[in-house]
Amino acid sequence: MTDTEVSDFRHPRRHVRLDTILRLRWLAALGQLAAVFVVAHGLEFELPVVPCLGIIALSALVNLALQIAFNPMQRLEPLHAAALLALNIAELAGLLFLTGGLQNPFSFLFLGPVLIAATALPTRMTITLGIFAASCAGALLFYHLPLPWDPEDPVVLPQIYLIGVWLSILLALGVTSLYTFQVTEEARKLSDALSATELVLTREQHLTQLDGLAAAAAHELGTPLSTIFLIAREVERSVPADSPLAADLRTLREQAQRCREILAKITQLSSSGAPFDRMPLSTLIEEAVAPHRDFGIEIRVRIAVAGVSEPVVMRNPAILYGVGNILENAVDFARTAVEVNAWWNAETVQIVISDDGPGIAPDMLRRIGEPYLSRRRAAETSGGHGGLGLGVFIARTLLERTGAKVSFGNKTFPDHGAVVQIVWPRADFETVQTATATEA
Repeated sequence: MTDTEVSDFRHPRRHVRLDTILRLRWLAALGQLAAVFVVAHGLEFELPVVPCLGIIALSALVNLALQIAFNPMQRLEPLHAAALLALNIAELAGLLFLTGGLQNPFSFLFLGPVLIAATALPTRMTITLGIFAASCAGALLFYHLPLPWDPEDPVVLPQIYLIGVWLSILLALGVTSLYTFQVTEEARKLSDALSATELVLTREQHLTQLDGLAAAAAHELGTPLSTIFLIAREVERSVPADSPLAADLRTLREQAQRCREILAKITQLSSSGAPFDRMPLSTLIEEAVAPHRDFGIEIRVRIAVAGVSEPVVMRNPAILYGVGNILENAVDFARTAVEVNAWWNAETVQIVISDDGPGIAPDMLRRIGEPYLSRRRAAETSGGHGGLGLGVFIARTLLERTGAKVSFGNKTFPDHGAVVQIVWPRADFETVQTATATEA
């Protein structure tokens, strides 16, 4: 799979629906209204109720205006979503200013809009909102009205404690936002990579179906071509040899015969490699190896002769693509040679692909096969641009879907080079095409 094809699955600009933000804003407004009601009437604390209700009403009016003016299902541009989240922070800061600043335990609600930004907005906008939230919290450290409390037993918190609250908010903003962003980014990458994997499998299945279409076309065209050939031959016999039409009829007959021969070859190719034909392990390996033999790297194939019959599998695009992609990586990094060893017994089927290149770096060995994991530089890839690191992930995913266990390692010192081991239970290997066809 080329880098151009894979790039369609990467979405550096993410979008959030207006409905999502509106739901959160309504929830915040209802929560704020309930808090004001409980503090003012339930606890009977002195509270500037009218200004607080004014801020909550302003928030509700903004929500109503947005619902009326726009389709809630539309996806917002990152800048517009960030503006709404910034408005949430400003509204919260206004309420906290009226109710004790950082002495108010609800001051940690500054985390909410920033966490939403970390999951749905670009990094720069998340950082900007985090700085804005931290600035609002810092301003509330010095400027705020008294905390609503029992006037006979007022709460007086030392300044050092309030500074600690502010620092804890800053730390929570940084740590939780970073963690949320990383988790969301990994999930997005995995989702994109799986979509690319499905596209590759579908494309490979379509390619294997071309032989069947060619056979059907050859069969359908065979009868009319035979009729044309027979009529041309009969007319040619009935026309004198010196007739001006004789040469044209002879050409017509020869070209019809040529078309029949071409269709016969297509039928033979299709019958020998049709999608549902069974092929032994050695043939499967040779078909996967063949496209990589002309790149200046020697590919040695060794098939171990076992005491049991050679396993036979239906021609499977997932196996062909997976083994072929691992071979391609081995050829790319090999210095002189790549080895493909295969053996089997009554229980397992195994293919081992190794090269004499630099091997897999220790820090990548445990993560090999993850999506978008690549150290290949632009100069090392055809086309002059760096790889996205999806190839091995797709190959591993496709092979594991057929029941294989794929493991990566390096040769034992003093030898050098990467080693990839692919092992199937023999029963799964010999029935894998049936499962794939069912999924399709």
